[in-house]
Amino acid sequence: MKVLNILTRRCLPLDQLDAAVAFYEALVGQKARLRFDYPEYDLRLAQVASILFIAGTEQSLKRFTATHMTFMVEDIDAFAAHLPTVGATVLEAPKPVPTGRNMLVRHPDHTIVEYVEHRDKHPADVLPSISVDPAV
Repeated sequence: MKVLNILTRRCLPLDQLDAAVAFYEALVGQKARLRFDYPEYDLRLAQVASILFIAGTEQSLKRFTATHMTFMVEDIDAFAAHLPTVGATVLEAPKPVPTGRNMLVRHPDHTIVEYVEHRDKHPADVLPSISVDPAV
């Protein structure tokens, strides 16, 4: 079970998406590696580095603004089984989405987190492993 990346979510009006993506592409020096429409919810999404832009109308964004962050994971089913054992509540079970599968979870501190397992994983979305020396 592995968290591959943690995305900061930014909800914004649809007419601001292209300018925001262009700004962060230039600032970070990376092109958007994910960009797609989500017609089921009348949204358009893009990802630049670890920023997930969710654009739509005020009405279409309402359902998504309470979610604080997105955890990209290697195996969503493993997390769905594990999280309740550590005090988290699965609010929406894993379901298909345009990029793969996702679920919505409330952590014990009341943070609302989207967990997503992408069908096509991008190598840049894997957080580096950090070794901790117990002697330090």
